[in-house]
Amino acid sequence: MSIRIEEKEKLFSLETAHTLYQMKADETGVLLHTWYGAKTDTDMSYRIRTVNRGFCGNPYEMQNRFDYSLDTLPQEYSTDGVGDFRPSAVQVSLENGSRSVDWRYAGYRLLKGKEKPEGMPGLRGNAETEGIEIRLEDSAGGLQAFLTYWLFEAQDVIVRSARIENRGTGTVRLKKAASVCVDFPYGKKEVIHFHGRHAMERMPERIAVPRGGRLAFESRRGMSSHQSNPFIILCDPDTTERQGNCWGFMLMYSGNHLEEVCEDQTGNVRVISGIHPEGFEWQLEPQESFRTPEAILSFSAEGMNALSRNYHRIIREEVIAPRWRNAKKPVLINSWEATYFDFNAEKLLRLARSAKELGMEMLVLDDGWFGRRDDDTTSLGDWVCNEAKLGCSLKELTEKIHEIGLRFGLWFEPEMISPESDLYRKHPDWAFTDPDRLPMIARRQLVLDMGRKEVQDYLFETISGVLKSARIEYVKWDFNRSIANCWSHALPEDRQGEAAHRFMLGTYSLLERLTEAFPEVMIEGCSGGGGRFDAGMLYYCPQIWCSDDTDAIERIEIQRGTSYGYPVCTMGSHVSACPNHQTFRTVPLETRGIVAQSGTFGYELNPEKLTDAEKETVKAQIRDFHRFESLIEGGDYYRLETEEDYTAWMSVSPEKDEALLSVAAIRVRANGLFPFVKLQGLDPEKTYCREDTGEKMTGAALMCGGVSFQQMMGDFPCTQVYLRAWNNE
Repeated sequence: MSIRIEEKEKLFSLETAHTLYQMKADETGVLLHTWYGAKTDTDMSYRIRTVNRGFCGNPYEMQNRFDYSLDTLPQEYSTDGVGDFRPSAVQVSLENGSRSVDWRYAGYRLLKGKEKPEGMPGLRGNAETEGIEIRLEDSAGGLQAFLTYWLFEAQDVIVRSARIENRGTGTVRLKKAASVCVDFPYGKKEVIHFHGRHAMERMPERIAVPRGGRLAFESRRGMSSHQSNPFIILCDPDTTERQGNCWGFMLMYSGNHLEEVCEDQTGNVRVISGIHPEGFEWQLEPQESFRTPEAILSFSAEGMNALSRNYHRIIREEVIAPRWRNAKKPVLINSWEATYFDFNAEKLLRLARSAKELGMEMLVLDDGWFGRRDDDTTSLGDWVCNEAKLGCSLKELTEKIHEIGLRFGLWFEPEMISPESDLYRKHPDWAFTDPDRLPMIARRQLVLDMGRKEVQDYLFETISGVLKSARIEYVKWDFNRSIANCWSHALPEDRQGEAAHRFMLGTYSLLERLTEAFPEVMIEGCSGGGGRFDAGMLYYCPQIWCSDDTDAIERIEIQRGTSYGYPVCTMGSHVSACPNHQTFRTVPLETRGIVAQSGTFGYELNPEKLTDAEKETVKAQIRDFHRFESLIEGGDYYRLETEEDYTAWMSVSPEKDEALLSVAAIRVRANGLFPFVKLQGLDPEKTYCREDTGEKMTGAALMCGGVSFQQMMGDFPCTQVYLRAWNNE
């Protein structure tokens, strides 16, 4: 059994294939966190030592134990207001004005058969998935906390969440409710977070955890954001891609979030992750409860590449919907960079014919097909086809596209509304706006109050009407501004702190209804590119547009950073025109193709403008993608270490019988070094044959001795090597 309980000692040991997560209730009922790391088959509470640190208070029942303080003990779900002065997992305001919470162990129950959290995404699991629920209570405040842990043994993943319940007689205002809190008592730690901005998302930065300070990684933008992804890695200072201890914390949530990392006076490092408490307040009447989003935890003793593969597997197998897990995805062409708002049916059909000739399989019509949408100033919310602009109905267009031999996709931005729209004129109160204040405008649009049932119903009915009206197999779901003026006209004044989370619950509800009603329609997430690239959206959207920056050299960095937590099969990545529309840089078509193949392959250009030679290159790229698609999207992904002028990555099949290596020159120097890289993930005892040269080398040689290439010259050259296990019989 993966969960071991020693009743007398109140010791709980949760085991996956290679890890142990352990906690223990002490003599006062405080639930201590004793261990998260490699398996030990030991009660790890022996590591907890106490001493009088000075100015650290003691619980009343331990007032003669000056060495016993909540301020220095490693806790499983940290308290607030009763002597632990570090960041807390929960904050409340009771009806009598008290803000203290003092959790004590009150019992447990074993769980089997995981279900999705009500109203939110979660890991799917099955009837055999095991879990445990630990109950804590604060008797004076009438509060209980139910800490839930689900074990995914094969993937070395533990999923945590919490439910806070009001068992008292008065109203409780919940001001903070983290999904996870983990304390690490010994050893210096470093943290990797993933910062960024629009068109440059998920840039890894590694920082030493400062003693006595607090690191906070956050979004208050109403979305997980371009600026700070809800995923961090804690690691030992000597951890690399290939070796060392590292712990991942991924919040399965698409709204405001906060990750806190601090080291206290004793050297204890605490990690907390959950919904951002700033601006959040949830009112709990007696017998009401609040459930936090799930947090996906994983540990690796073999470096960050191994940790990443844990996350890749769990997302592919337990987050992405079964319908799309191993589905072959069409090579699509998106109309945006080919036409922008300037299109009609004739232009789109020409685009489709050119795309079909090159081997592409789907045309996606981007922004501009609805209302009076000839620019970005109008019509969001008016999801009715502009037949005058197209010159035909949407049904007629899609039928003609299918006659050409392509499938069809369509762009929506459901959560937004234009002030210049029929919907806003009819329902101005459906938008987030402060009373008696002019709203902040971004991209000439406002944000719909998705927490309102009538808004969800309107969007479901109008989007369903469009999807039923024509042959549509794909939806691009965009979200092109941050949320400000987060004030709901449907909530009373004293419950406005619920508006942002209710917004996110409403979006999830709409996605749930649409995916159930249209299971054959694949939804690609997008938020100005990668502004909402998180595990919560991946539950509904099997892929997400990785970034609005389609420059291949920039994309190498963006996709590499994304790969720390998210698998290649989720990264929307396309070949775009040159000079690039974002950077005005020119990159060889061959390099653009190799980079885009490390994602959900497609194109963002006008194929009519390609030369004959370029068209042949595109045909070859599409053939190669289909040849390697299963290896790239279902294989084990490795970030490889190279000289500073080069970058490399590779995919290895689960059977280790084939691999695809990509090496790109970020900078070309006169009389430069030979590109050199040590491969990873191969079987050391197998012999591999290089398809390009016919050379045969053992996996041990390729991983220990590496591979070198001739000098790579020109503008941003890139090369790709396919390796197959060779049998000389």
